[in-house]
Amino acid sequence: MDLESIYEIDRVAEFISARAFRRVALQFPDELLKDSTRIVAALHEKLRLFYQLRTGNNGDAKDVRLYVMADTMYGNCCVDEVGASHANADCVIHYGHTCFSPTSTLPAFLVLGKASLNVSKCAQKLCEYTGKAGKRILVLYGLEYAHAITEIKASISTQSCFKLEVCFADIMSPVITPPETLSSTNGQPELSDHQCANGCSTEKNNAPYCIGGLTWSLPVGHRMEDYLLFYVGSDDSAFANILMTYNACEIVRYDATKDLLVDDFSQQKRILKRRYFLIEKAKDASIIGILVGTLGVAGYLHMIHQMKDLITRAGKKAYTFVMGRPNPAKLANFPECDVFIYVSCAQTALLDSKEFLAPVITPFEAMIAFGRDSEWTGAYVTEFRDLITSSPMEVKKQSEARFSFIQGGYVEDFEQQEVEDVEDGVSALVNITEKALRVRDKDSQTLMRGTAKSGAEYFATRSYHGLDIHPENNFPEPFLIGKSGRASGYKNETTQ
Repeated sequence: MDLESIYEIDRVAEFISARAFRRVALQFPDELLKDSTRIVAALHEKLRLFYQLRTGNNGDAKDVRLYVMADTMYGNCCVDEVGASHANADCVIHYGHTCFSPTSTLPAFLVLGKASLNVSKCAQKLCEYTGKAGKRILVLYGLEYAHAITEIKASISTQSCFKLEVCFADIMSPVITPPETLSSTNGQPELSDHQCANGCSTEKNNAPYCIGGLTWSLPVGHRMEDYLLFYVGSDDSAFANILMTYNACEIVRYDATKDLLVDDFSQQKRILKRRYFLIEKAKDASIIGILVGTLGVAGYLHMIHQMKDLITRAGKKAYTFVMGRPNPAKLANFPECDVFIYVSCAQTALLDSKEFLAPVITPFEAMIAFGRDSEWTGAYVTEFRDLITSSPMEVKKQSEARFSFIQGGYVEDFEQQEVEDVEDGVSALVNITEKALRVRDKDSQTLMRGTAKSGAEYFATRSYHGLDIHPENNFPEPFLIGKSGRASGYKNETTQ
């Protein structure tokens, strides 16, 4: 396939021209940067032709500026609205793998790409496996193979082995429009009765399902467990999201690059056991860090506030950190945190934190760990927007003893004091927090020597305290000119 077909130059130019965008940000992952210059040239030429057809003038597309973005701060699958705002862009054209997370402020067009696929071999493998499955078949696929699904449908219709029902998921619209109105009660986008959380339309008589840009519905009375999931695509984050969300279903994956079927996911399903272990560790945590893993996905700010409220009402201390792509070195700078909650899109939420100093969990796992009467059932939710609620979640009573699987016995957390009818409410809250964050020795039940009573005290003992802020001085401080040149030899630096 040629470049214009793979990168949908016509559709992108039509999207820009029809909406009269003047400043357009083109977001590329690292592996597609090699094609960025050719894409920009092709878009300029196509926009010029559109402008000529619309106005009749033989000239350029009026004042359309294209900006290439790379090295995004957060995951490549999300639309980088922060980077686009640096160029004061009107919209974002996102290329490559995407999670279809809705944006907050900027409209976006998603170019999914077109990976090569042998349609006849895929249909043959689907026929061979499903002939002995004895279940209804639901075909899911990676978004890069969406262009070949129509041909696969036509191919299997000629196969005599398909006696069972075969359903195909549909792909959502590549155009993302940010929510124009927000609910005054909880800050969530106001959705109609025929719309689910991530924007896929549904019917009243069918149960809606949406994940990673795919949408489908099942007849009334049918469950996902009644279907065999046949996935066409690679073993990537999109497939891991499906594997975790529908872990009770029988799943088989067709690898188009190797032309083989993979049906053994025992290694991946062990991840569920580890996630349960991390939930138990979170229950014993005193200081929790909230990692902001996105600044563009709609609803992220409300989820951060919801997590803060959940942690505070559970009698624990919450800190908020904004950092792109967390790694062990970054999080090791905050050793006072016992666990981190990662608020990001569904396909980047599951961090393998084995090498981290403290475990990293998802908002769903935090709600199980700190919520009252929340038990692990095996069901898993990776999309944080499905967890947003308008009312505060009921937390576990700290005065009740509970069994800790990590410590191997019953533990009793601190009793949260009532802050009522107290003249100095601030000092009372400080006393409660200090008591909550106290580090105790198991044997003597006394404070261990050399340890900080709270995260604030731990922060005060560190050599680096962050940027100095002097609220009493509102005037700007004079700036100092630093060194210039290369590290091997700065300007005005004497060499010996």
